Amino acid sequence: MSDLVRILAVDDHEMIVLGYKYTLEASTFDKFEVVVHTAPSFEAGKAEIESSAKRMPYDIILLDIQMFPESAKESRGGEDLGLLVKKISPSSKVVFLSSFSDSYRINNILKNVNPDGYMVKSEVDQKTLQTMVKTVLDNPPYYTAAALQAIRRKLANEDQIDERDKKILYQLSIGTKTKDISTMVAAASTTVENRKRQLKIMLGVESGNDFALIEEARKRGFI
Repeated sequence: MSDLVRILAVDDHEMIVLGYKYTLEASTFDKFEVVVHTAPSFEAGKAEIESSAKRMPYDIILLDIQMFPESAKESRGGEDLGLLVKKISPSSKVVFLSSFSDSYRINNILKNVNPDGYMVKSEVDQKTLQTMVKTVLDNPPYYTAAALQAIRRKLANEDQIDERDKKILYQLSIGTKTKDISTMVAAASTTVENRKRQLKIMLGVESGNDFALIEEARKRGFI
């Protein structure tokens, strides 16, 4: 490993990336020093990732998830940049730092990008940033406590909810009627209704309607 670890921090809130920069550059590491470059927008981050890949790839790239104005015609964000890094700068470690702590969002990012770490912003401080850097360089991945909890929750639920349940949940989420779902899963309508009740109990929304079931299933990563 080089004596200098180069990090790129990308977030559309400039004060946040400057916070990462000042915190990490002021931190003490045993075997190396850290320099942090910042990119305060999606476009700036994309340009720097593409440029550095041709000359000297960053050791670690820190990405926020939501970085594009909601009014934009094209939806882009940290996930797109993470996929870009994996494609053109595979030696770089990718770590997401986001305010999103729900199971669905975290597990979706892990599935689609397979990053080297995920940190929930409310848990970010000097200690977690230092630990993250050392971990992703030596033995990734690194997750903060809330991220790890979301991952464990999904793994635990995987043992209870099978593929037919997931198909029922998905069809409910797109507005398919129960009688039509029964045909798709080769089960009677009464069986589908019974399974919906069981799913509500399993997901802790037994007193809720189908909408509550769908929302909870989304949070846990089943839809």
